[in-house]
Formats: sequence, C-alpha cells, structure tokens
Amino acid sequence: MTALGDAAMGWVASTTAAWEVGLASGASMTTLAALQSQRLKHLLRSAQCTQFYREALQEMDLDHPVLQQLPTCSKTQLMQHFAGHVTDPQLTLRLLQRFCADRERIAQPLLGRYWVWESSGSTGQPGIFVQDARAMVIYDALETLRRAPARPLARCLDPLYLGERFAFIGAIDGHFASHVSVCRLQAGNPWLARHVRSFSILQPTATLADALNAFAPTIIATYPTAAVMLAQAALGGALHIRPQEVWTGGEHLSHAMRQHIENALGCRVSNSYGASEFLPLAWECTHRRLHVNADWVILEAVDEQYQAVAPGVTSHTTLLTNLVNHVQPLIRFDIGDRITFDPTPCPCGLAMPTLQVQGRCDDALFERDSDNRPIMLLPLALTTVLEDQAGVFNFQLQQLQPGRWCLTLTDDALITSTTRHRCRDVLIDFARQQGVVELQVEIRAASARPTHRSGKFRRVMAWNADQE
Repeated sequence: MTALGDAAMGWVASTTAAWEVGLASGASMTTLAALQSQRLKHLLRSAQCTQFYREALQEMDLDHPVLQQLPTCSKTQLMQHFAGHVTDPQLTLRLLQRFCADRERIAQPLLGRYWVWESSGSTGQPGIFVQDARAMVIYDALETLRRAPARPLARCLDPLYLGERFAFIGAIDGHFASHVSVCRLQAGNPWLARHVRSFSILQPTATLADALNAFAPTIIATYPTAAVMLAQAALGGALHIRPQEVWTGGEHLSHAMRQHIENALGCRVSNSYGASEFLPLAWECTHRRLHVNADWVILEAVDEQYQAVAPGVTSHTTLLTNLVNHVQPLIRFDIGDRITFDPTPCPCGLAMPTLQVQGRCDDALFERDSDNRPIMLLPLALTTVLEDQAGVFNFQLQQLQPGRWCLTLTDDALITSTTRHRCRDVLIDFARQQGVVELQVEIRAASARPTHRSGKFRRVMAWNADQE
C-alpha cells in the first residue's frame, strides 16, 4: 500500500474514533451499559484465541457474558506466561524484550502494526503492553475530546490546539507509555514535531528550568510532584515561563499540591487518571471529579477476595478490563490501585461514573547543595534510576535524615554484593548530578517489602513524612 493510502486509512480510523468517542460523551447510563456489553462480547471472542482465556470461555455464553465469572490476572501472571495472553503468535516475549531494549525504536511500530510500551515496576513487576492501531486512535480521541477546557474561549477559537506549545516532562529514556504516545504523534504530524517537546525528569532542576525558559510552553503535561518542583523553581526565580495550563497524572494530586502549583504558575491544573494497561482511564470535569471512560474500559473496585465493594468504600485493589485492545486482552487485570467510586452523581450532569484514586503516594526528598540551598529530588526520578540503571524493582528508599538514606531490597535471591554497590553508586551519582554534595546510602535486605496500614506500598519516603 502506498504512503498516501496509509495516510488516508489513518485519517478514516481517526475520524471514526473521534465520532464514536464524541457521540458517547454525553450518553446516558443505559447507553453506556449497552456499549460496554457490546464491546465486551467482541473482546471475549478475540480472547478465545489466547491460551489463557480459551478454556475459561468454553463454558460461557458469549452472547450473554458474565464478566465476574472470568478469572483475574496479575502483571506477574502476564509476564510469566506472556505467550498465552496474546492473539498474535508472532508477539513473543523475547521479541518484545529486544524491542524495548532498543531506545532507537521508541514509538516505532513493531511488525509494522503494533505499538509497544513498558511499565515501571511500581508494583514490583515491570510489564510490557502491546496495542494495535485501533486502540491507539481510541486513546488519542479520548485524550483529545474528553478534557474540560481550562480556557473555553481559547478552545472555541483554537479547538485543535494549533497555537499551543506543549512540554511533556517525564521519563523519556525508555519505551514508557506517555513518551511513546508523544513521540508517535510527533512522527505523524510535522506541526507537532515543532510545537511539542519532551523533557527528561532525570535532569537537574536548574537545567530543566533553563530548557523550559527557552521553549516557553503554554501547556505542561507532567506528574504532580514534578509540577510542584516547577512551582518551587518559579517561586525561587529560576523558572520564568507563564503556562496557561498544567496537565497532571500518574501520581496522587492532593488539594494542597494543586493550590500550590496554581498559585506559583498562575494557571489552572487539570488532573487525569491513567495506567499502562489503559492510558486515559478517567478525566477531570469542571467540578474536578474524575469521570471514567466507561464506554471503553471497565473498572471493578474489589476487596481482598476480588469481591465488589459498594460505592463510597475504598477498594483493596482494582480490576481493569480494556475493551479496545484485542491483541493483548486484559480482562479483570489487577492494576493494584485503590479507588473509591463516588456514591452520588456528578453535578456536571454526565452519566459516566466518577471516582477518587489513591495513587502513588511517594514523597519528594529534600537535600542541600554546597550553598545550603534546598534541592528537591522527585520520587519518580529516583525510582526510574533504580529500575533502569540498577535493575531493581522491589525496594523501598527511605530518607533517615538529610544526607542519609536507606534502601531496602526485597528480592533475596537477587541481592548480591554487586547489586548493592550498583544501587548505592547510581543513587549517589544521581544526587550529585542534582547538586547534592554529601550523601550516605546504606543498603538493607528484607524477606518481604514493608506496607502501611493503608495497604498502599510506598517506595520513596522522606524522613519527616507522615508514616501513618
């Protein structure tokens, strides 16, 4: 097929996805339930092609499926039996691991038709997720069309964001979902390549501030803790930009954090909820409640026995069913988040259910430079260097006091002297790059990772943080 033909097919697919998403945005609960049911039937028929679901689906009436009769699945199960979870036998784990190891191939289609990204090991197990073209255009449409405009007049005059300059600040040194999505859009749109830029969260704050000052973005997309860091830089005089909007996601955003960011940067913060298993899970309306994209994803708030909890009750974990991804069916997939469905309808009038998320609650660590000025070290940056450079995923990093950290590793069989030295070196080297002059890191081993009464595992803890 010619490049022109490919472009035409891509335009048709994108237009169709936009029409489907737009049409259902104001749908009733009855319509949303009907869409869920229809799409679940199609998904289960695709899942019959996988070894994992074939037997479970043999006894089920696929014209009247009952989702709760299907087994749950964890990320560990997915990765240990990868071949049994994909509908295309060409997608072997070895092929995907080689692909993800090559950073030159970020956002390039695998086998000419699949997009691949890897998740962090925030739950102790990294994952690899495969999407087909259909899934990607649906994600794009959800991200674009279901977003309460912070500046309604600007969106009326510029609905396609053609006059904006976007800065994405995150982990950009691997095949991570958000970075892959940004690079993919840049590759397919010359305008975006000039007006959208990615910045590494791992670089020193001063270097990041200089780069942002030069680029002068009007919209910033990043993690809440990174946005707080930018707010601090703005208050300290290092950051001079005046963004019109800040989009956050991927971590817990407290009310205090939102206010601090908005006051320091002088713009509205819009939050969202997403995961590697399904990028745009929920979006924030004008009443600042997170609406689930329930026409394309099913979220189950469940207890320890995977039984549903009532609205208003915080779940032990969450099961996700991705209704659009048919190449790697994720059905009742345990994503580890604790959520609470709101028991009352949203005042905005939309029927899509709303929820509250107890997301990542890691702390930023504060140290001092040679002039005794505070340096903020982001939890996502710290976990990224430990994962990517030290190769560890089951850990907890605790700041015992300023200048003294303790890293607890819980993979007993994998904790060697070399691993300990590597972890210590990468942490000290990263902190030094940020300007920290003195740091001691001790490494401990534990048979099991520590948890808190909340049930949420925190991987980075500041010395004066509330330990619950």
